[in-house]
Amino acid sequence: MLDPETLYTLSDGADELRGQPGLERPVLVHAMHGFVDAGAATRQAVDALLERLEHRVVATFDADQLVDYRSRRPPMVYDRDHYESYDTPELVLRAVRDDAGTWFLLLTGPEPDVQWERFTAAVTRLVEQLGVRLVVGLHAIPMAVPHTRPVGVIGHANRADLVPPSEGWSGTVQVPGSAGALLELRLGEAGHDALGFVAQVPHYLAETAYPDAAAALLDRVSGTTGLRLPTDDLVAAAVETRAAITEQVGSSEEVTRVVHALEEQYDAYVGARGRTSLLAPEGRALPSADELGDEVERFLAAQDDES
Repeated sequence: MLDPETLYTLSDGADELRGQPGLERPVLVHAMHGFVDAGAATRQAVDALLERLEHRVVATFDADQLVDYRSRRPPMVYDRDHYESYDTPELVLRAVRDDAGTWFLLLTGPEPDVQWERFTAAVTRLVEQLGVRLVVGLHAIPMAVPHTRPVGVIGHANRADLVPPSEGWSGTVQVPGSAGALLELRLGEAGHDALGFVAQVPHYLAETAYPDAAAALLDRVSGTTGLRLPTDDLVAAAVETRAAITEQVGSSEEVTRVVHALEEQYDAYVGARGRTSLLAPEGRALPSADELGDEVERFLAAQDDES
């Protein structure tokens, strides 16, 4: 493996940040995009943090070594007779100051397509170099849950006593790997604490911006780390989004029936049986996105057109 430390460059002001409140033993939150991000939950969470909170660059990764441009081509602007601009992929570690004045670290940008082991080794070096006490990952997946119920959040960690109270996963399942998941695993092997949260987004809204899920993720980070993170804009956007969804759903009898069926399933398993998750219902398969039918696909298309 190539030297992990040559994969990133510390900013000139990184040393100046040391000693700031929270950065003696900071929390590092990572929310990379490129893998599944149902409801654009992690992207909205990151935007909410960077738009509202003071932040400074601590380190920049060499994205040119990590991104497969053929699989996801960065956008360029072509203006009449020339190329005007190029949206350069940036994988950046920032120091961010929360609403209480406490600094933490935030890693954002495209999930590496290649060199996962070198990337995770590089982040591990930064964790050790910066004295990080806890790493927290954010993620969102589509699930057969109704939008009329609270957003479920799955918690996981690389130590059993570190797993946060949340909607759990019963049993063992094989899932597609991600750089964020590998990072949690490798950090645990190196003796560093890492945990993560996965928001459960209604699968019929997976392609639609769903701020409820973004707010839920930030709330869980705050509850676990003590950081004061802004969610008021996300909560306000969620109210508007739910109103628009309710209007769209009400205009279709088919979608209304499907949502009602999901509500009954949710209430049966979460309420009557005292379950806290729909991830492993006993003896019954969850409906797939295909089972929502053509009417739901038209619903999603209408949402995309309006956005």
